[in-house]
Amino acid sequence: MPNHKSCEKRVRQDAKRQARNNYVRKTLKTLSKKMTSELSLEEKKTLLDEVYSQLDKAAKKGVIHKGTASRRKARIAAYLNKEIALTQQSATE
Repeated sequence: MPNHKSCEKRVRQDAKRQARNNYVRKTLKTLSKKMTSELSLEEKKTLLDEVYSQLDKAAKKGVIHKGTASRRKARIAAYLNKEIALTQQSATE
């Protein structure tokens, strides 16, 4: 337990920041799961913009590292492009 007022305040601030960061991480995880769910391609394309925006905001606020956000965006885009290619391939056959 903290013995000084400033340390008590620091504990309160850390708890508040931790709750905020956990919420952002949980939101990112939920959006990523939605991208891999059984949504239509049109819905996934619109969801992609929201995922990019949330990843950029999280990186800007320091919740996740900038490189982590970039990597996740690249992987989500690769997944979506692969799914589009498979859909187009099955449509031409």
